Amino acid sequence: MTQTTAESPARRQRAQIKERTLRTDQWWRYPLVTFLIFTAFLVYATWTLFDSSYFAAPYIAPFSSPCLATSCPEGARLFGLAPFGDWYTLSPSLLILVLPAGFRFTCYYYRKAYYRGFWLSPPACAVNEPHSKYSGESRFPLILQNIHRYFFYAAILIGLVLAWDAVLALVEKPLGLGTLILVINAVFINLYTLSCHSCRHITAGRLNHFSKHPVRYRAWGFVSKLNAKHQQLALISMFTVMGADLYVRLVAKGIVNFPFA
Repeated sequence: MTQTTAESPARRQRAQIKERTLRTDQWWRYPLVTFLIFTAFLVYATWTLFDSSYFAAPYIAPFSSPCLATSCPEGARLFGLAPFGDWYTLSPSLLILVLPAGFRFTCYYYRKAYYRGFWLSPPACAVNEPHSKYSGESRFPLILQNIHRYFFYAAILIGLVLAWDAVLALVEKPLGLGTLILVINAVFINLYTLSCHSCRHITAGRLNHFSKHPVRYRAWGFVSKLNAKHQQLALISMFTVMGADLYVRLVAKGIVNFPFA
């Protein structure tokens, strides 16, 4: 008997349902919670652009570090340097935030989160999205996601700066609550950065023979373990950096003022 591989027109058509989804669970909670958390973070980050209370010796708010102008308090300058000189008098956050913000906005985990929470593309698995077409990350503005690796290099530098700030606070005020908060934040910021998919690929992702590169293989194994926790580290570090930044500003404003602050 002769068999044919041709399919009927009916079989080539996709199944159509009138319902937006057949899911019966509360699938909408994840995009809703994501939207609320990210919106709160964006609102807070915007507020820091206009707030000048970012330094309370020896603490400097993470969103404003490093401070690179002569208008910055002397103790807030990175290694005492002021490469932007006297002409720059605006908030240091305007110079700094674009780097970690760009790293997070192009991060693989955050893409999934805000694609669902803000763009509803799609809002959840097996749920129809409201958009009539999808071009992926091949067109503007989503094609800008491809520069994630370059933001990773900048995020490494920012992580090192925050670690340095924590070390300075640890030396000058070892028993301070702010010191503990800055240390915890620096740890999670750097763990989040190192758990990045780009970091895993750069470490040894292109090697064909791990046996010929034992050091890079060990580094790749370490980063791979972190990468498995990338989502958790992304969320935890977002709260630690916002919490540390807010704490320093409250101390600088005199709102928080108690022993070991």
